Amino acid sequence: MTYHMIINSVKTVEEFEDAWTNADYIKLLELFGFPDAKDSKPTELKDLLFMAISDFDGPEAAAILLDYKLSEHLNEGQIGQMSHDMLLDKISEEYSDISLHHELFNINQLLHKAYNGTFPSAKATVIEFEITPNKEVNKEVVLKVLDQTLANNSVIKRLYADQLAGKEAFIEADDIVWELKAKGDNSYILKTSEYWISRDEFKDAEFDATIELFDEEED
Repeated sequence: MTYHMIINSVKTVEEFEDAWTNADYIKLLELFGFPDAKDSKPTELKDLLFMAISDFDGPEAAAILLDYKLSEHLNEGQIGQMSHDMLLDKISEEYSDISLHHELFNINQLLHKAYNGTFPSAKATVIEFEITPNKEVNKEVVLKVLDQTLANNSVIKRLYADQLAGKEAFIEADDIVWELKAKGDNSYILKTSEYWISRDEFKDAEFDATIELFDEEED
């Protein structure tokens, strides 16, 4: 199938504005030993949380945040291991098969700011685009269309050439793309790690791409 894509913007970000709510800050402050957070001014909550977090050892603070956000997805052993791996910047290596990267990014960046850089910083890429026809648009389809404009040294091209070509099932697309959200009409927003797609890798802002979907019956 052939799609026409227009890239409206590509941004590199170090945090998402909607990552944490004031309710999150209040609950986390309680978990970090600040029970009266609900009486604080909303504008002060984030700074108070940074101070509260900094009173804990890095892995201990990471474990509290991981348990708060991801206890439904990770067991106690995984949380313990991951809380140390985050400090060593090993998350992408050890947990590449876990579809939790969006939340891990949010947690990592909160820790990075709370500890003034002790935790490694990460970056995300946010792509706003239009695609036509607006039909069967999902993470796999969008990555295959984007393949048309990404530079040849792209990590996705190097690691998943057969999947992009439709020769193998592209199950990894769900982990690569953190979020794909429709904005109405033919417009979408895609969020992913800068590791997977960098702002500097785009060659064309408007292009056509003919993609092939993997056919299990023909395999």
